[in-house]
Amino acid sequence: MSKAPWLQTPRAAYVHVPFCVHRCGYCDFTLIAGRNDLIASYLEGLQREIDQIPGIPHEVDTLFLGGGTPSHLPQRDLQRLFSMLREAFPLSQGGEFSLEANPSGFSPDKVTVMQTAGINRISLGVQSFDPVVLKMLERDHTPDDIEAAIELARSITPNVGIDLIFGVPGQTEQTWEATLDAAIALQPNHISTYGLTFEKGTSFWNRRESGTLMPVDDDIERRMYQTVIERLTSEGWVHYEISNFAKPSFECRHNMVYWRAMPYFGVGPGAASYIDGLRRTNSRSVVGWIRSALSGEAVEAEEDTLDPLTRAREAVMLGLRMTAGIDVAEFRRTFGHDPITLGGEPARRFLETGWLEIEQGRLRLTREGLFMADTVMAEFL
Repeated sequence: MSKAPWLQTPRAAYVHVPFCVHRCGYCDFTLIAGRNDLIASYLEGLQREIDQIPGIPHEVDTLFLGGGTPSHLPQRDLQRLFSMLREAFPLSQGGEFSLEANPSGFSPDKVTVMQTAGINRISLGVQSFDPVVLKMLERDHTPDDIEAAIELARSITPNVGIDLIFGVPGQTEQTWEATLDAAIALQPNHISTYGLTFEKGTSFWNRRESGTLMPVDDDIERRMYQTVIERLTSEGWVHYEISNFAKPSFECRHNMVYWRAMPYFGVGPGAASYIDGLRRTNSRSVVGWIRSALSGEAVEAEEDTLDPLTRAREAVMLGLRMTAGIDVAEFRRTFGHDPITLGGEPARRFLETGWLEIEQGRLRLTREGLFMADTVMAEFL
């Protein structure tokens, strides 16, 4: 009998690289801008954190470098990072090695280092092809930079994806469709699309609170999302998760680990790990994380052992993100709970109103339910 998912040995690792040129007004990720002087200390701290993980080196099937902007690191530091990770988390044959990058600063010398390291999936933070929207989002690249970066990424791997943001103040449905046109024309194999959120603590949040930045109307944002689904699926991308579209066989395998509630390693400031049913989340203060790592102190800010009911609730919430949904019978066997029962009366109401459906034994969001995903999934937590 196979082990429960949360007790299996992790086959995925996430590495957080917190450096950026600039913190964009909407960003609440763990990062630090304009502090390249801390890169060497960060790399040393990362090595020390990795050295504390039992069973390292450990082979993984997916390795994901996120940020921040991993591609921001200078060439020499990238080489040191890749060398460290090759030793700690050797990639299995056919494994997925992902790196997030920005179109600006994505240079041939860095791409050569990535190719040598075995990077085989690149996700570019494009966000928009509209210069006005890029300026609003405080991005430092141009539409021409995007095309050049995609071609450069393709020189080492066909697995190139882009991120786009809709619902940006000043963005219209017409300019959003133009961005989709530009994205489709470049034919990346993966496209992630996110509605702009105003996170507390960001400058966009403060500007909205003061009335100097007005969000896009909810109905307009909904139509933008609907346009994404219709356009991309009609052009050959598979809508496999709420925000993600991929050409067949180019789904992000690493992110599927999260959505399937499987275990994973996580290192670096703000990174989370999930091992043996225990979730640890590192300090979000980059300077604080470096200080703790170099002094031999614990880098975790939070630690939580999930009880069986919480584990099951989270698995429903994560599983519903995937458009294929949840195999109800398998879920019962694995978690000992019925997913509908976990949602109580609201879940039964969502089935009646058509936001949820059970088809061929799978519980999933309907097309209408995708627009109400946050409301639906909140009832399972």
